[in-house]
Amino acid sequence: MINEDGMLNFLSVLKNKRRVLLVTHARPDGDALGTTAAVSLALRKKNIQSRVLLFNPRPEKYAFVFEECRLDSFDISKGLPADADIHSFDALLVMDTGTWSQLPGLKEILAGFRGPKLVLDHHLTQEDWADVKLVDTKAAAAGEIVAELFDAWGVELDQDIATMLYLAISTDTGWFQFSNTRPQTLRLAARLMEAGVDTERIYRLAFQNERPQRLALMALALQSMELLAENRLAVISVGKADFQRAGADGADTENLINLPLQVGSVEVSVFISELPEGGPLRVSLRSKGGVDVAAFAHRFSNGNGGGHARAAGLKVSGSLTDTRARLTAALIAELGRAK
Repeated sequence: MINEDGMLNFLSVLKNKRRVLLVTHARPDGDALGTTAAVSLALRKKNIQSRVLLFNPRPEKYAFVFEECRLDSFDISKGLPADADIHSFDALLVMDTGTWSQLPGLKEILAGFRGPKLVLDHHLTQEDWADVKLVDTKAAAAGEIVAELFDAWGVELDQDIATMLYLAISTDTGWFQFSNTRPQTLRLAARLMEAGVDTERIYRLAFQNERPQRLALMALALQSMELLAENRLAVISVGKADFQRAGADGADTENLINLPLQVGSVEVSVFISELPEGGPLRVSLRSKGGVDVAAFAHRFSNGNGGGHARAAGLKVSGSLTDTRARLTAALIAELGRAK
């Protein structure tokens, strides 16, 4: 549960605004987009306008979110559109992250922005730039926090809002299989189902709605897999040539990190990806509990990585080959200490 004073303070800042800029992290997942869509719908009920800023083109897999919720969004991957004046908004609300590294270019875009900057997040790693924060690191998803926010604000969980919140919590818990699933997560899921969520449809859209190119990339990632440290560590990676061969893009890497965890002996999985458009390497880490991968990511990246104890990420400059070797050596040492 979130501190009541913190919730009321957050609401006191948000509820008197006229036009809010909604932002979530680059390469948004189901929690990021479901939460953002739910907030947009709730603001609409409160007669507050909103617009969604994206750092990448709209994810094809989640096109239904934008269409069904009629999200007013714009993509800044090729520059700020002419019709998107940042200073026409009187508040910024960032969801599902609190770190600049996951918000590429936003700091520069916000130069001179006079409105309050709010962050709503469930990740452990935070940077101290927001004016107001609503953070619960025990929450399974940002969608859980938003549900509490709506209860405090008197926003009805109608079918549309409930559907977006269900998308948020079901994807971030791996359809309620991951260790972040709490009793209150399942109680919230029941409430959302009672509000009319078609759970079979959400499962089909979120978990059975992949492009063939993603499966081709998955096969290449699995071909790269090494099992090390007595099969306690799994390392997989994809490079630019793999994306070209599969016809895939960066969005197709979602959840590839979890594939090696199906091996019973694997305690830590690491996935390293070059991006088709270039830039730093993206590294994802998962743990079954013996290693705190958020702490490891923070140390390895000199403070630029983080997340949760069992799920974390970072960005690294350098070649794929060298980074894979350095990460592998560091994680083998980490596993040695965890014995």
